[in-house]
Amino acid sequence: MSFGPPPSVFTQSALAADRTARKRRRTKLLGALAALVVVGLCAGGWLLSSAGDDSASADGKTAPVVQSPDDIRETIEKAPGSPEGQLVIEHNEENLSKSTETNPRYAPGTWATDKIFARGVADRIEGYRIKPTYDETAWTLKLGGHLCATSRHVTADGRTAVVVQPPKAEGAETEGVCDQVVFVDLNTGKKLWQKKMPSAQFAYVTNTNLTLTKGVVAVAWGRGSVAYDMKDGKQLWNSTTVSKCEDKGFAGGRALLALVSCGEATDATYKVQRLEPRTGKPQWTYKVASGVQAVYLPSSDPPVLAVAAGDSAVTDLISLDDHGEHLATMSLSGYDAKCGDRYYSSPYFGVTENCDGMVVGRNQAYVMSKENIANDQPSDWIVAFDLKTGTTQGKFDGRWMQMVHPLRTSGDELLIYRRGAGTLAPAAVVSWNPRTDKETPYLFFQLPDDDEYELSDPEQTDIVFEKGRIFFGARALVRDDDAPKDPVLSAIGVGSAGLKH
Repeated sequence: MSFGPPPSVFTQSALAADRTARKRRRTKLLGALAALVVVGLCAGGWLLSSAGDDSASADGKTAPVVQSPDDIRETIEKAPGSPEGQLVIEHNEENLSKSTETNPRYAPGTWATDKIFARGVADRIEGYRIKPTYDETAWTLKLGGHLCATSRHVTADGRTAVVVQPPKAEGAETEGVCDQVVFVDLNTGKKLWQKKMPSAQFAYVTNTNLTLTKGVVAVAWGRGSVAYDMKDGKQLWNSTTVSKCEDKGFAGGRALLALVSCGEATDATYKVQRLEPRTGKPQWTYKVASGVQAVYLPSSDPPVLAVAAGDSAVTDLISLDDHGEHLATMSLSGYDAKCGDRYYSSPYFGVTENCDGMVVGRNQAYVMSKENIANDQPSDWIVAFDLKTGTTQGKFDGRWMQMVHPLRTSGDELLIYRRGAGTLAPAAVVSWNPRTDKETPYLFFQLPDDDEYELSDPEQTDIVFEKGRIFFGARALVRDDDAPKDPVLSAIGVGSAGLKH
């Protein structure tokens, strides 16, 4: 199988590929704090009244689990004392005078800890201190090359990994190769270790996938794969031999799944393997039916596959048991799992785990519907599928002009972002219990009008909820043509006005 070296991700030709021209208009966020407070106060009673009775005791909430530092973080949130939102992050990117629609400054990777909100931007990672109405860069880690792959996973003590493309002379044989793994402490900005991936001459931004599982960082790029010990960066195993079957990507978290492709790209077949993270040895193998065009792995434990059967868009979910045996197939006709939909459907910065229109919990998969444009009806909804039977077990409706997006689970509940509707209604984060159908408000706030559409679109923006705060980080930064020298809004965060920071 031959990929052939694509253009560097930052050349004009690569950036222009598969892109739909879209006018973006960004402005600095002026007076937003006042808007948050005013709109929040006006809408607070409305949101609280819609949350239902809070007296139920048998709601099935999961108690927090003590995690070791190397575990992949699973935060269980608590409803804040006040759902009234206040700004805790507002960061603008400087010097974008040469940034255009066909040549944006990419910002892959968005993470948050107790005190730090961190973003990958081009060839660096920056950490911003979380403080109301105050923009302070706590640290900057220069990577010595552009980012090639990131992961949403963070360890319980606030570490993550990225893959970097070291600079090479134009026309060099290894130009555009992504062969450096960097492990980072997000709280301090300290580089913990950096390793060169073995035999990675065919690893590019278009095919490199990175993940984390307990104590292990794993990377795959089609022609090879490698795993490292989080503690010291020691290589645990690698697979770089020429074979008819290749590791395309991994899914991490509670376990480690490998997506394996066999045969040529035009008629490849797929299989999914659960691996022992420290040895790379398969524990079971599930063979995907022939005719599937693409496979994504939104969850490793429970193991869930999102497959595109006969089309490039995801058509079905497949759930497996702990032994890799088929449990259920769920048709996604009418749903929008948003797998591989980032960067205008270009496979940049890792796609294996990224399905931004769905979330997988312990027993259920939550998938958003396609947009409904009918007047006076919910703009979309989220449906809970039982992973054992494939049947639907609950539905959370959006509102007219207010689409809803699943963010992540918090114990046995689902955290949901509900878009705002201008001056008619604020944006909100709510927690939904699918067993009781109870909705609990966490935050309500107003996003800046000029940026609301893009910030609320999970295909264009990382939306992260952590420790009672929601963060929005645009993945591609483009100058305002009307004011090309002005700073560009890169990220904002909102926390509870009743939460100490």
